[in-house]
Amino acid sequence: MTDLAFLGIADAADLIRTRKLSPVEYIAALLDRTGRLDSRYHAFIRLTPDLALAGARQAEKEIAGGNWRGPLHGIPTGLKDIIDCAGVPTTAHSKVLVENVAAQDAMVTQRLKSAGAIVMGKLATHEFAIGGPSFDLPWPPAVNPWGGNHFPGGSSSGSGVALAAGMLPAALGTDTGGSVRNPASMCGITGMKPTYGRVSRRGVLPLAYSLDHVGPMTRTVRDNALLLQVLAGHDPDDPGSANVPVSHYAADLERGVKGLKLGLVRHFYVEDMQAHPEQAEAIDRAAELLRGLGAEVREIRLAPLQDYATCTRIIIRCEAFAIHRRWLAERPGDYGNLARQRILDGAAVSATDYIDAQRLRGRLTRRTLEMFAGLDAVLTASSLDPACRIDDADACAWLYPRQARQPFNVTGQPAIAIPAGFTQDDLPLSLQLIGHPWQEAMLYRIARAYERATDWTERHPSAVSAA
Repeated sequence: MTDLAFLGIADAADLIRTRKLSPVEYIAALLDRTGRLDSRYHAFIRLTPDLALAGARQAEKEIAGGNWRGPLHGIPTGLKDIIDCAGVPTTAHSKVLVENVAAQDAMVTQRLKSAGAIVMGKLATHEFAIGGPSFDLPWPPAVNPWGGNHFPGGSSSGSGVALAAGMLPAALGTDTGGSVRNPASMCGITGMKPTYGRVSRRGVLPLAYSLDHVGPMTRTVRDNALLLQVLAGHDPDDPGSANVPVSHYAADLERGVKGLKLGLVRHFYVEDMQAHPEQAEAIDRAAELLRGLGAEVREIRLAPLQDYATCTRIIIRCEAFAIHRRWLAERPGDYGNLARQRILDGAAVSATDYIDAQRLRGRLTRRTLEMFAGLDAVLTASSLDPACRIDDADACAWLYPRQARQPFNVTGQPAIAIPAGFTQDDLPLSLQLIGHPWQEAMLYRIARAYERATDWTERHPSAVSAA
C-alpha cells in the first residue's frame, strides 16, 4: 500500500503499460488510503470514486487492447476546486458556489482525460484562491502532513497536501501570486508556474486575469515535466494563451548543469526580507552544490522585493474585485471573512492606481529580463520560512507575504519550487528556480540535477508513510 501511495508518474506508467499494475487496483488503493487519511488532512473537497473507478476500468480495457495513450494513461490526478470537471461541482471552497456544477471540462481537464489520466476528485483551496486559511467555510482548510498541525501553503493547498500524503501522484494548481509554489514549498513537493500563456485557463475560475497561471504539481521533477507536457499548448479560446511551440520537457533532464550560468538573488532573502536562518542556509547550500556540479553561479540584483509585492497586490485586488463585485453586492454573507476582506480591498483602489501598477509592471519586467541576459536561469528563495501552525491566525498572516514568488507572476516568467531540505523540526525547506520565458525545459534540467544530487524527494511525512 505504501509503495503504491508514493509511486510516481514515470514509474507507475511503466508498470501500467507493461500490465504489471492495474489502473483499477491503483485507483482503489489510493481511494482507500484517502478515505483513511483525509478526515485528518482535508486535502479533498470532493472525492469522485465512481467516476474514477469507471475511468480506471476504461483505461485498463484500452491497455489490454494495445492502446496505451502515454505516461499519464491510468494515472490518478486531482484538480484544485476552481478547475472545471464536467458533471462535478466547482465550488472554489466557497458557499457562494456550493451548487455550481460544471457543464463541461476545463481545457486542462480535457487534456488530462485525452492523455488517459483519471480525475479522482476536487482538491481544497483557499476560498476563491485568495481567502485562507479559513475556518468559516463549508469545508475545513487542508492541513500539512509535515508537522503536527501546520499550514500547507496556499492557495493550491489541497493539491500540495494530497501529494505529500501519498493520496495522489499528480495534481493541478493555479498560481496568481505564488499559489502553486507556496504549497510546493511548505509540503516538500515540486510545483511549476509555467510561462504566462503556456497553459490554458479556460474553464478555470479567475482570480486576476492578467496574473493567473495553471501549473502542474508532483513529487518529483521528472513527473512534473511529464505532466506539463500534456497541459501545455495554445488554446485560441483563452485570450491569454500564447501560440508558442511546446518543448519536449523531459528530453534534457539528465544533461546536468556543467557549463550553465546561473544567477543568485540573495538580496531577496537576506536584505529585502530576512529569511529564517535554516531556509537561507538551504538556498546558499544549493548554490554551492550547483557550483560543485559544474555550474557558474554569481549573485545578481533585481528590483527590491517590495516593489514586485506592491505591484502584484494592487493588480490582484483590483481584478479580483471586478470579478466578484456582483456576488459581493448580492451575497456578501456567503463569503468567508478573509476572502471578503481581501477582495473588498480592491474597491478602494482607484483606476489611476491600477494603471500605475500595470505601468510599474512593465518597468519591472523589462529590468528583470535585462538582468537575466547571459544567464541560463536564476535561483532564489520561494518561501522565506518553514510552515507555521495553521491554527495560529497571527502567525499565518505574518507568514503569508514572506515570500519571493510574486516577482515572477509580475514578469510572467516560468518558475519552479523544489524541496531543498528540512528544518531541525522536520519541516520542508525549498528552493525556487526561474527561467527565461518559454524555457521551462531548462528549469527542469537544473532542478533534476539538484534533485539527483540530494535525497529530499525520497523522504515522506512519517505520520502518513506508515498509514
